[in-house]
Amino acid sequence: MRFGLILGDQLHHQLATLKFLDRAQDVILMAEVLEESTYVAHHPQKIALIFSAMRHFAKELKAQGWRVRYHPFQRNSRICKLIDFVHVQQQLLPATVLVITHCGEYRLQHDIENHWSSQLQLPVHCLDDDRFFCSPAQFRQWANRYHTLRMEYFYREMRKQTGYLMQQQQPLGKQWNYDSANRKTWSGKPSLPAPLRFKLDQIDLDVIELVRREFPQHMGNVANFSWATTRSNALLALQHFIANNLPHFGDYQDAMVYGEDSLFHSLLSPYLNCGLLVAKEVCDAAEAAYHSGHAPLNAVEGFIRQILGWREYVRGIYWLRMPEYASSNVLNYSAALPQFYWTGRTKMTCMAECFRNTFDHGYAHHIQRLMITGNFALLSGVDPQQIREWYLAVYADAYEWVELPNTLGMVMHADGGLLASKPYAASGNYIQKMSNYCKHCPYNVKTRTEADSCPFNSLYWYFMIRHEGVFRSNPRMGMIYQQLDKLQDKDQIITHAQQLLSQVNEL
Repeated sequence: MRFGLILGDQLHHQLATLKFLDRAQDVILMAEVLEESTYVAHHPQKIALIFSAMRHFAKELKAQGWRVRYHPFQRNSRICKLIDFVHVQQQLLPATVLVITHCGEYRLQHDIENHWSSQLQLPVHCLDDDRFFCSPAQFRQWANRYHTLRMEYFYREMRKQTGYLMQQQQPLGKQWNYDSANRKTWSGKPSLPAPLRFKLDQIDLDVIELVRREFPQHMGNVANFSWATTRSNALLALQHFIANNLPHFGDYQDAMVYGEDSLFHSLLSPYLNCGLLVAKEVCDAAEAAYHSGHAPLNAVEGFIRQILGWREYVRGIYWLRMPEYASSNVLNYSAALPQFYWTGRTKMTCMAECFRNTFDHGYAHHIQRLMITGNFALLSGVDPQQIREWYLAVYADAYEWVELPNTLGMVMHADGGLLASKPYAASGNYIQKMSNYCKHCPYNVKTRTEADSCPFNSLYWYFMIRHEGVFRSNPRMGMIYQQLDKLQDKDQIITHAQQLLSQVNEL
């Protein structure tokens, strides 16, 4: 008899562990444990999604004839870690080996590979996670062929490998990337589809009550929880996106609108990242929508690029460069994360809106994360470890393999340009262009150094000034430094920006 340990981000019936084991004689182990729930202060909706999805998945496994040993969360239990639960089950059942699919976090994977076997006195067999298009080994082979590891190069190779939106090894439309066509602002038309909400069953209700009781100190609201917690409902969420949102997703994927939380975004990443959906079926559905004439090429290509390109790419970078990557900080940032990242209380409307969405739903779309909350952290010199912990904690789709490279590489440019060839820094002008936030804000987006000037403006130019030695020679930033050279108020910008940073929690 063998044990198969299934983690909270591996909730798929075609998981390598389940394909490897024999339901007639092997035993599945699943556990909700304190260590995994609290190593950062996870959003209550994230915990509720994972716990409820785990319980539903265990129920489904039992209905299929699997023997499942499940440990529900108990704060005072002696089972605090996953290995504790395996050890307890060892005392009850004579297992000969522990089988597990490669997990999504270096911390846990390193512990499993290097310590569990000796601590348990039980062989541990770790399987490749084949839910992805590209294995870490394949990514390493790709990386060895390139001096610069740009996502675009990787994405094109994955398109050729999978055949998505390809014809005779050439991209449909004779263009690989339609990003430039996906930057429209939304001003009320076309109409937004009604959000999809799922009726909560007893498992959901029990878990929500548990989370409310056991994690009251964790930032975020669990009262309006509406995520799918079963594969059948996750598939409905996929169908809803394809039918209602995908046709307009491309045009408006970078748009931000006051009071609107999801626009035409899919909200599928939590399901992809916990296993209720797999990448191939999502990309297949999107491609089919293009071939049927339901969705335009720019929308489908932009969506597939996020999954086949970016999602696979950051996972490859993570396993290629860990654990050293986690401590990246080439700009030597050390400022504390402002308090409003945890409270949401700030006069900056764009920031307040992103925080509200985050706290209410455990969600914000990629531009809100990168160009609002991330942009401010970059411009204000926040310690990368502090903002990394925040992103890992507050989003329902955040697992370290995907969150860490996005934060350190894209948001903070802490890796020196490994992921992004230039920093994703922007002034208030970008926010005004891509949203209507500025219309609702007490700060003036048109000025730089006045008392009521948008903080992003002076902080942006101060960022360029103090890091001039790093970025002036960057060919993608030449025009920015040409603009900087023409500014007549550099001294005032520096003074104003320094004043803002000295009282950042009052903004």
